[in-house]
Amino acid sequence: MQRLDGRVAVVTGAASGVGLGIAEVLAQEGAKVVVVDLAPAPGEQAAEALRASGYDALAVAADVVDRAAVDAMAATVLDRLGRIDIVAANAGIYPAVAIAAMTDSDWDRVMDINVKGALHTIQACLPAMRERGYGRIVLTSSITGPIVGAPELAHYAASKAAILGLMRSAALELVGDGITVNAVQPGNVRTPGIEAFGSEFIADMVKSIPMKRLAEPADVGWAVRFLAAEEAGYITGQTIVIDGGQVLPEGLLD
Repeated sequence: MQRLDGRVAVVTGAASGVGLGIAEVLAQEGAKVVVVDLAPAPGEQAAEALRASGYDALAVAADVVDRAAVDAMAATVLDRLGRIDIVAANAGIYPAVAIAAMTDSDWDRVMDINVKGALHTIQACLPAMRERGYGRIVLTSSITGPIVGAPELAHYAASKAAILGLMRSAALELVGDGITVNAVQPGNVRTPGIEAFGSEFIADMVKSIPMKRLAEPADVGWAVRFLAAEEAGYITGQTIVIDGGQVLPEGLLD
């Protein structure tokens, strides 16, 4: 598989967790990585760590819910790096709220960040991809929503199912531009967000995973790297599940 030398990859939500894992893998494979995150300081820290490892990284702060901010981010990338080849629209949140207690604000915040944020990212980067007749867009969905459910995550589950609908329609619209649109569906990944649920939650999740471990952020990163490859040009509108076999068992595991 060809390296990503010369490619510019925009990764949202890249200051930590899954997004950072994606950024690290793409950088390792030769891409110039743009670390996009809401707060400037964490994004710059992540980019600096990548540069300290010998990789090419740029941090640009942007709130993915703010269309103008995302447009400005893309303009900065083009001004600094001259192109956009790969987009990993990964920014997302998953606050736990029971359905009976869920407010419109709870619902709207998750849908805005997880779904509208992905739309804004695609829209902002699309002109640069169309100009070159080439692009790889990878959205971060989840097994939660499209395949399984989880208590107190109805808004998150709905947002991740919506991501796949967005992916399929975008894939059809952009196929004539040389742009592919795919998605990854992680299971439980060892991130600060998951660790905040506590050790008991993690232990229960590990029991349900045939591989008996959580995914690491890089496990998701390598799936994104495959879909971002030149050689993946005939794959569009598809998903890769990265869950250690979690959704496979019919019953409880030992």
